[in-house]
Amino acid sequence: MTTLKQTCDLPFICPDDAESIAREVLSPEAYAYIRGGAADEITVQSNRQALNRITLRPRILVDVSRIDTRISLFGRELSCPILLAPIGCQRTLHCEGEIAAVRAVPETVFVISTASSSTLEEIAREARGPLWFQLYPQADRALNYELVQRAVSARCEAICITVDSPVLGTRNCHQRAGVDVSAMSYPNLRGRQILMAAWTWKDFAELRRTVAVPLLIKGVLTPEDALRACSEGADAVVVSNHGGRNLDTLPATAVCLPSIARALAGRIPIIADGGVRRGTDVVKFLALGASAVMLGRPYAYALAVAGTPGVRTLFQILRQELESAMALLGRPSIAGLDGSTIWASGC
Repeated sequence: MTTLKQTCDLPFICPDDAESIAREVLSPEAYAYIRGGAADEITVQSNRQALNRITLRPRILVDVSRIDTRISLFGRELSCPILLAPIGCQRTLHCEGEIAAVRAVPETVFVISTASSSTLEEIAREARGPLWFQLYPQADRALNYELVQRAVSARCEAICITVDSPVLGTRNCHQRAGVDVSAMSYPNLRGRQILMAAWTWKDFAELRRTVAVPLLIKGVLTPEDALRACSEGADAVVVSNHGGRNLDTLPATAVCLPSIARALAGRIPIIADGGVRRGTDVVKFLALGASAVMLGRPYAYALAVAGTPGVRTLFQILRQELESAMALLGRPSIAGLDGSTIWASGC
């Protein structure tokens, strides 16, 4: 898979613009790699449709002269509740890949993927902000511990374990475009396999006993699994359907989030992803019970368009949209983005 020369000088003013431009500058294979979902891509569409159906509930005559988007996760203050999700093989999108992306936003969390195009150490050397490491559990248990210890040594402050991908889903979009993820380079794994079908709660418990930094479980869609994660010692859960990339016809994360938030009742933080394209989407996820959101495809498109400046611009656009939405809703702080921010069943 190759990426075409980065020659686009066109500006983008929203994530959809960035995608349109990225489609022009990327090879068909590279574009399909990042855009594609599983099977008929129903879940990909559902993530957006569910967010679009939620309507906002503003309050008037509130002093919004100061808007505070700061949050705290695991004792670390962040400028806003938008984190950069783990995305593998970013050199298929830009010649510097994750190196360019991690330089862009030092004020928020960048989550390094197991499947990154550069080693986690190389990425960490370029980072000026907080890092987490996303672990795809490996068949070789010793390799899991090695990866986690390498991540901690590289100053990753949390480990985010993706548990919704024991096998690779049916990705017809990739097949049509000739994308073969098994043939890609994964320098963190040194030739090992990328997925592990036999990983269980027992394996998580063993890892939990040996790791001092916070552990997150990514890929939770039911209250039962969220409660189990909490009882097994997870420090947070990520409500995610993998961006619709693995199992099609899963429900949208915005649909799953409220029942999970009710079940956990604030015991541990909840992070959500899936379909975020606007600052208002961030508002909606927080109103449904999330503590923060992860941003995926949009920053990948921005990376393809303009490298570090592209990711930086994309993040600033979404943060400004978030601040504007909070002001127009009469909610000057993140704490005010609760269930009262949205209409229960339309206005």
